[in-house]
Amino acid sequence: MANIKSAKKRAKTNEKRRKINLARKSEIKTVVKKYISAIEEKNVDEAKDLLKLAESKIARATGKGLLKKNTAARKISRLTKKLINLQK
Repeated sequence: MANIKSAKKRAKTNEKRRKINLARKSEIKTVVKKYISAIEEKNVDEAKDLLKLAESKIARATGKGLLKKNTAARKISRLTKKLINLQK
């Protein structure tokens, strides 16, 4: 553990951020899993709603620095492609 006061504060802040980031990543994974299960069940309406929600969460995570810009774009692109293939 740190001895200097500012280092102790930083350690506390880092732990708080780690928990927030973990929760945010978990939310993204949960929504994506729901979306993929909707795709597998061929439920287009539910999939559209979940895609919109997933895009929103991924974009928010990108803005917060949790995901890199290209990673987010790749995830959204792959999710969108699944929906397009389902609609064909």
